[in-house]
Amino acid sequence: MAGASPSRSNSTHVDGHCFHCGQLLTPAEPAFIADVEGSARSFCCGGCQALAQTLHAAGFGHLYGDTSRFSRPLDATARREAEPVWAAYDTPELRQQFVRPLGDGKAEVTLAPEGIRCAACAWLIEQRLGQLPGVELAVANVATRRVVVRWRESQQSVSALLGALADIGYMAWPFEVSRSDRQDRRERRGLLMRMAVAMLGMMQVMMYAWPIYTHEATIDPGQLQLMRWASFALTLPVVFYSASPIFAGAWRSLRQRAMGMDVPVAIGVAAGFLASAVATVRGVGEVYFDSVTMFVAFLLLARYLELRVRQASRSGAEMLARQLPATCERLTEGGTVERVPVARLGAGDRIRVKAGEIVPVDGVVLAGISELDESMLTGEARPVRRSIGDAVLAGCFNTASPLEVRVGRIGANTRLAEIVAVLDRALVEKPRLALLADRVAGWFVGALLAMAAVTGVVWAGWIDPSRALLVTVAVLVVSCPCALSLATPAALAAAGASLSRRGVLLTRSHAIETLARVTDIVLDKTGTLTEGRFAVVLTEATGRLEADACLAIAAAMEQGGEHPIARAFRDACASSSGLVQPSVDDLHNAPGQGVEAFIDGRRMRLGRRDFAAALALEAGVWVGDDAVIGASGNPHRGATEVWLGASEGLLARFCLSDVARAQTPALLDALDLLGVRTHLISGDNVEAVRWWADYFGMETAQGAVTPEGKRAYVAALQRDGAVVLAVGDGINDAPVLAQAQVSIAIGSGAPLAQAGADAVLTHGGVAEIASAIAAARRTRRVVRQNLGWAFLYNIVAIPLAATGLVTAWMAGIGMSASSLLVVANAWRLLHVPNKTLVPHPTSREER
Repeated sequence: MAGASPSRSNSTHVDGHCFHCGQLLTPAEPAFIADVEGSARSFCCGGCQALAQTLHAAGFGHLYGDTSRFSRPLDATARREAEPVWAAYDTPELRQQFVRPLGDGKAEVTLAPEGIRCAACAWLIEQRLGQLPGVELAVANVATRRVVVRWRESQQSVSALLGALADIGYMAWPFEVSRSDRQDRRERRGLLMRMAVAMLGMMQVMMYAWPIYTHEATIDPGQLQLMRWASFALTLPVVFYSASPIFAGAWRSLRQRAMGMDVPVAIGVAAGFLASAVATVRGVGEVYFDSVTMFVAFLLLARYLELRVRQASRSGAEMLARQLPATCERLTEGGTVERVPVARLGAGDRIRVKAGEIVPVDGVVLAGISELDESMLTGEARPVRRSIGDAVLAGCFNTASPLEVRVGRIGANTRLAEIVAVLDRALVEKPRLALLADRVAGWFVGALLAMAAVTGVVWAGWIDPSRALLVTVAVLVVSCPCALSLATPAALAAAGASLSRRGVLLTRSHAIETLARVTDIVLDKTGTLTEGRFAVVLTEATGRLEADACLAIAAAMEQGGEHPIARAFRDACASSSGLVQPSVDDLHNAPGQGVEAFIDGRRMRLGRRDFAAALALEAGVWVGDDAVIGASGNPHRGATEVWLGASEGLLARFCLSDVARAQTPALLDALDLLGVRTHLISGDNVEAVRWWADYFGMETAQGAVTPEGKRAYVAALQRDGAVVLAVGDGINDAPVLAQAQVSIAIGSGAPLAQAGADAVLTHGGVAEIASAIAAARRTRRVVRQNLGWAFLYNIVAIPLAATGLVTAWMAGIGMSASSLLVVANAWRLLHVPNKTLVPHPTSREER
């Protein structure tokens, strides 16, 4: 460990902050001084000192080389506020949700700490938790930012684990690993293991098969038989382990009197293996172990790709559970506050929702005035004022002031849950293209089996009974629908990988096929065509102060606010170079009205016009003449006006509105080129939607549409024969995303909307939506090419095999070559030039 022995001193501090956590040190407190890597460093406590020295000794000293520091421990005030929340996770309701009992008094929990940045953070967390009594295992994963802790319940509680992490600067909360997540991992891991065994077996068997194909006449018969027995031994695990899901699927299909694709696959694998096994035992005849292993390996690869796509979607109920808070503050009859699980609430209870928290239930405001961001439920971009007697909905974000709410409906009865129910119903009603594919496959499989049976009978009765089994197996092997089964999923997987590089993640396998047929696209406004955030679009001063000075004052007054309007002023001030914010004193918030403060000793107000003008009226100044600054009107209908006033009158008017995404004009022009009709359907007010429609040059637009109304609008288009693509970002968009034949959710929006979508755009580049449609149409062409080749191959190969002209080993090579050709053609979709698939005209950009 570098440096001299640590000491505790009352002398002048070497540095004004703790070298490890960055906490401010005061001269009145004794400091911990230590020599770290040749320099004297000061620390706030012995823990930070020991950790810094240990990290340097372990080779993590580079972490202190820049301005970043480890998270600092909670101060006393923050800890007092957090402790009731931690204690709530020890209640039976939340323990059952987050803690996994392991038996024998042991339990396991997954924690999600904030601020994990590197391996040193993970090491520190593991060391701290590992020192707690009863903790048997603590594993921190930097990639997933999760910590798995296993401990004895009699010696530790969940709240103690959370407190221990807070002591070293990491606020953490239990992370629920859902049952579906665990099941998905088991299914994915099982299929991956089966595919690995099949791939390994295929490669090993091909090592023995290749000399037989090329130099069989020159190989000693004893060595030839040994190679056959080795191939037999290597094929056993492939058939009985890797191919077991294929046999199970075929058995289920036969029990249900259906002909799925697993039936001929299972028959071909079984027949090829049994015939090869008989030939190996007898020492006479052809063996097809290479064909069997290769076929199983390719088929499992395709199924693994399909599984990964299918598991990307999640149910709406699961996303709802992750959206709402797990605990809340309940007010007792005596006026005290207790932190309880939301599941413990009942109708009539009183709860307190602080600014910055999410409302956990549907209810009515009993006390307080605030503004709620309801955009996730209604699509309205601006926060809505809520006061005594007004209804509030679960899932809304409280932006301004604390509220006391009387609980009305919780859980499955809330408005949010109703939207989820609509989502689930719409998901059930989605077109099921898989049913059509199964029907087509049934006819194909039935014809294939009939053809193989007729071939066997003809050879056994009239041509050559000794070759009947081998010819029948050749027909099954050469015509096994490997190329046919790979034609679509291989192309979809390649296209999906290509789109993912462009930020379009597919969550359902039918998305590309349906995107290629899209005729109409239904777009939401807030968060889709626009960025869903306020921006200052107009600053108009009365002349008493310069416009830039007024903007700097407004930004200073809103410096500590979390309201969207406050962020708009701060962003506007930050983007204007040279603006210096004045000092602010005695700042007060008037919910629903604005803010008041002293600016350089001068009393000012920022907010509604009457609120800002009241200062002048109190001073006896008439403000009527100041109305001329509003003569120019708003930049567009629906914009929000904010006024700055002082004792001498109104100083400035600011207009704030949503802003268009930079790529929206390119998206709409590209859709025009693709022949796709556009529809703007939004929950925002009618005037604002109409203005944006005119701005973007869209003919079809409707405003003030409810989530159910959006879904009905799409259903009406579908009844007229349209194939609809829906694009949105809020929970209110979830029903319409589910109703449409295909849907895309903006990645910055609500997780629930993404759960109901067929694809997610991970960034704000909405022009990639048009690129996805163009890519889907290209993929459709490739799929048709693959299917055409697969059918052509079967039409040519099956008669040749039935006549005996194609032997089993030829059939195996033909089947493998056909599959490789299909895969190679599909993977051409990966090599798309790194540019947008459609042009980005600029005809709309000047609007």
